[in-house]
Amino acid sequence: MSVTPLRRALTVLAVAALAVPAAPTAAAADPDPKALTWTVQPATASGPDERRWITATVDPGQVVTEHLAVRNFSRSAVTFALKAADGYLTDKGRFNMLPSDRPSVDGGTWIDVQEKVTVGPNETRVVPFTITVPRGATPGDHPAGVAATVTSTGGTVNVESRVGFRVMMRVNGTVRASLPVQGLAVTYTPSWNPLAGGTVRVRYTVTNDGNVWVTGTGRVAVSDVLGLSNRDVTGEIEELLPGGSRQVEARVDGVWALGRLRTTVTTTPALPGDAQDGADLRQASGAVTTWIVPWAQLAVLFLLAALLLGVRVAVRRRRRRLAGLLALAREQGRREARESVLVGDSAAGGEPGPGDTQRQADTR
Repeated sequence: MSVTPLRRALTVLAVAALAVPAAPTAAAADPDPKALTWTVQPATASGPDERRWITATVDPGQVVTEHLAVRNFSRSAVTFALKAADGYLTDKGRFNMLPSDRPSVDGGTWIDVQEKVTVGPNETRVVPFTITVPRGATPGDHPAGVAATVTSTGGTVNVESRVGFRVMMRVNGTVRASLPVQGLAVTYTPSWNPLAGGTVRVRYTVTNDGNVWVTGTGRVAVSDVLGLSNRDVTGEIEELLPGGSRQVEARVDGVWALGRLRTTVTTTPALPGDAQDGADLRQASGAVTTWIVPWAQLAVLFLLAALLLGVRVAVRRRRRRLAGLLALAREQGRREARESVLVGDSAAGGEPGPGDTQRQADTR
């Protein structure tokens, strides 16, 4: 059953413009891609189907026949060039196919499609194409793309606009998947609050060194020498084709910078869909040690130490002052006691009287 034009438009997976040097030609003879609208999607012999792209599980030497449908939404007939090429993922993770000036060496060479097709206004044309798997094809995924293109001339260059979809061909055999970690780099940012942990930012590169299209997860674990900052986070790794690489970033919050930090990244690959059974999925890991000086915490400890030292000095001074006051009070007490005794002795003796003189005389 045919899908609506809106659904067909949503199935478009790649639109790219390619500029290559060419000799000037008459611009009037070339269609203007800005004035054209078209879609390309998988199909059966009777018309477009519900697939977003074509997946084919094949054996070496096998030949498979598939179909594509080109829909022209323009008001005039257009002749489209049909091309196939190796597929790859862009830096943003979008599927694309090699431009016309780069030769294909893998899955793109397996697809044989007619060179051109003319499609009338608001017309859909179904075109068959074949996939011929080489007898020596290696097991695993061999991505490619097929597209309908329009070339126009602007100045001294030709501009190629194309719309197409991916063709994922998997050759039967042992399926391997691994995402080794490379270029692991770690930076630490302390918190503005010295009583709170900081943030560890991790950046690393994963490469699909298996033979199939994979996604995966990356687990980042951070630990310190005292075991006070054992934290981890897990993030998704977007799809990677065989041989493809992608940079991954992660963030771990609440980490205390207490000298040595050990950061370990472990990747676990996964196959899209339900193709996990029988696959050789291998974990990979990488680790790095970072030495962090906890300046904020050291400043707090310094201030606390200075405060404690100041309190201790103040307490000692107070004790010495109290001891001095007590000693002074005791000295004053003893002095007053001596003065009191002297005053008492003086009052008891007084001036000698007549009796005293007589006794002195009698004594003689």
